Amino acid sequence: MKPVQVGLLGIGTVGSGTFKVLQRNQEEIRRRAGRGIRIATVADLDTARASAVVGDHAKVVNDARAVIADPTIDIVVELIGGYGIAKTLVLEAIAAGKHVVTANKALLAVHGNEIFAAARAKGVMVAFEAAVAGGIPIIKALREGLTANRIEWVAGIINGTTNFILSEMRSKGLDFGVVLKEAQRLGYAEADPTFDIEGVDAAHKATIMSAIAFGVPVQFDKAHVEGITALQAADIRYAEQLGYRIKLLGITRRRDTGIELRVHPTLIPATRLIANVEGAMNAVVVMGDAVGPTLYYGKGAGSEPTASAVIADLVDITRLHTADPDHRVPHLAFQPGELQATPILPIDEVVTAFYLRLQVADQAGVLARITTILAEHDISIDALLQRESAEGERQTDVIILTHDTVEGRMKAALAKMQALPTVLAPIVKIRKEELS
Repeated sequence: MKPVQVGLLGIGTVGSGTFKVLQRNQEEIRRRAGRGIRIATVADLDTARASAVVGDHAKVVNDARAVIADPTIDIVVELIGGYGIAKTLVLEAIAAGKHVVTANKALLAVHGNEIFAAARAKGVMVAFEAAVAGGIPIIKALREGLTANRIEWVAGIINGTTNFILSEMRSKGLDFGVVLKEAQRLGYAEADPTFDIEGVDAAHKATIMSAIAFGVPVQFDKAHVEGITALQAADIRYAEQLGYRIKLLGITRRRDTGIELRVHPTLIPATRLIANVEGAMNAVVVMGDAVGPTLYYGKGAGSEPTASAVIADLVDITRLHTADPDHRVPHLAFQPGELQATPILPIDEVVTAFYLRLQVADQAGVLARITTILAEHDISIDALLQRESAEGERQTDVIILTHDTVEGRMKAALAKMQALPTVLAPIVKIRKEELS
């Protein structure tokens, strides 16, 4: 049987990995897919670089639209990235009747509803395993493996750059800025790391997982996003003393009143497996009502790990492209007509526990006033740590862990505490999740 013909748009890190893995494992892949899969044409503005990667195994062009217009191409792989030209090319490929594989989480988180609707109308597939957590097959797990379950929540370390930085801050006691420079030197962080360190990249991925887990449209604009730039080494150290690790988590949770969708630094008990995920690795925990918690761990980025997910999508499409479109796995797991307009909860309505660090005057009655304010707002204390003042010091740190409470209630309590003349610096607030 003639191999499926693939057009590759962009042959950077992931594109070159995809070409190399497909070439290296072509016989194994053919046995799994039922027919060969061949990258026939590569489009890249840097044709010299592309030619160096593919040699005489594929045609190289500098015009992506030439690939889309080629009637012999069955599947278009978009590895350009970003919201702009990538969106245009994906929609043009769909309009031309091509199946699409993409690793572009930003594109799907922002424009996924439009893209999936266009694909359904044309009867083609859009596959995107590589868009979330690199080589970890979390999309397939949520969309197919856990289909019997009512998903309760998903929580993931889904950005390797920030996890590397937090791991280094914890193990070496260094401040954020120092570790960021080291991460850039080692290639873990981009020259402009904004999307990573401000939590945007993780929020793109969490948005996609939330849609698949709960059967709702993608709604990136409603996600609450915080990064790690304000984290201090002192808080990582205090968390460790209390038995917790701080990770940047993407969290989406089903509540009676809606769905939580948030990315922020989070205290996790050090006994949880996900709390011990270090370096640039990724991990996702999914809680299903039937299966309980399941953990997915692996490399979340890199040339060949991400290529593994791209090729898995190519195999899926090769197996299914002749099937009746109505019998394929839906893009967002649930049948298109069954997606629900469940609201994404504003952050003030989210329920979670908190870590608080207050720098206070070391004098009688300060702690009593703080605990009174928390009680007045119906916030109960789980644990409390007070740093012993050195001789001659007139201030100290008070660390409080609370039980679950509504975020809006905590904000009101913090405003009253911050106004106390004995509170000497801005109060540090970090959310805490038991993930039990």
